[in-house]
Amino acid sequence: MSDELPVSIRNLLPGPGNWGIFLGAEGEAKVIAIFVDPAMAAAMLMALRKVHAPRPLTHDLIARIFTGLGIRALKVVINDLRDGTYFARLYLEQQNDLGRNVVEIDARPSDSIAIAIQQQCPLYVTRHVWDEADDMGDILRQAEQRARDQQQKDADDDASPPDTA
Repeated sequence: MSDELPVSIRNLLPGPGNWGIFLGAEGEAKVIAIFVDPAMAAAMLMALRKVHAPRPLTHDLIARIFTGLGIRALKVVINDLRDGTYFARLYLEQQNDLGRNVVEIDARPSDSIAIAIQQQCPLYVTRHVWDEADDMGDILRQAEQRARDQQQKDADDDASPPDTA
């Protein structure tokens, strides 16, 4: 069995002062969460929705540098969890006349996940991190329910007739 578990983004939801990136693996009930600041979440949401900013954001700039240098992101691995802080490795490949070169770079998980979204490369969590991380499935379900409730409330408010009193 591989030490790297393929994961996907189950949801990206706001919380008090930050956003949670909820990651899940196929066939696993467990969900883990990495919390990021609102600006990073906004960049991820734009990439997920394929929305382009009028001027390049940091991750757009990184993508343009990759293109200019003939680099592509191979994968992102969330590889460590220490004192509640996640760590990640970004694997890059450069192929040219001299051959193929793969570079492994230490990077923040938030930056790495944003690059993975934009570059459409796979995202993994090492087995020991997955096993050590808290299961945030209940938190995700509660947050999704709150979001559905708020959407319903907003829809009901929009559908109600204006006050005529």
